[in-house]
Amino acid sequence: MARTALVTGGTRGIGEAISVALKAAGYQVAANYAGNDAAASAFHEKTGIPVYKWDVSDFEGCKAGIAKVEADLGPVDVLVNNAGITRDATLHRMSLEQWQAVINTNLNSLFNMTRNVIEGMRARKFGRIVCISSINGQKGQFGQTNYSAAKAGEIGFVKALAQEGAALGITVNAIAPGYIGTEMVRAVPEDVLKKIVSTIPVGRLGEPEDIARCVVFLAADEAGFITGSTLTANGAQYIT
Repeated sequence: MARTALVTGGTRGIGEAISVALKAAGYQVAANYAGNDAAASAFHEKTGIPVYKWDVSDFEGCKAGIAKVEADLGPVDVLVNNAGITRDATLHRMSLEQWQAVINTNLNSLFNMTRNVIEGMRARKFGRIVCISSINGQKGQFGQTNYSAAKAGEIGFVKALAQEGAALGITVNAIAPGYIGTEMVRAVPEDVLKKIVSTIPVGRLGEPEDIARCVVFLAADEAGFITGSTLTANGAQYIT
């Protein structure tokens, strides 16, 4: 029987590519989304992947949502923590709401989601948890203290949880994408986009599919010796 994979923020951008790639690799996939019903419906019609709506920053919402996924598709074997938002501002202008919104959605969601699948993974002695961090969690970014803090926190979460799950067949890894050619990034003014690309040694933006391939690799049964790692996928823009 196919393993079940759950992707948060799984109907748009990088998350959409991850969901599609996992389905192509033979997984039963559930795609979570937060609020864009039209995009989620279009994604479902195009891919046939079932979609589930809840707010990953809400623990009880995650608990109920995961229970629904598992009732429909079976126990979650692969969790991809991909959902994230930005609320950019320099710290001296940042509001408490901007800080808390990003921390709650990008970092606290890791606890909310993972806590609700980890016991089942431990009981079955198998699990794959992949967290989508960011180049800006590694190097920092002007105007993104909230986002950079959350994405750096994801890497720490991965390193700690990997040690807890290692003896039970559970791997926990992060992927740190650089600038990826999502709809949001490609909407940046052309002159700004050219400046960004000029800082990437491979000479192009990444594509969502570049990140999706990384997820499929880490999610595989054969990737059981890789855990606690951060896989950078940024075209050599920042080398750790």
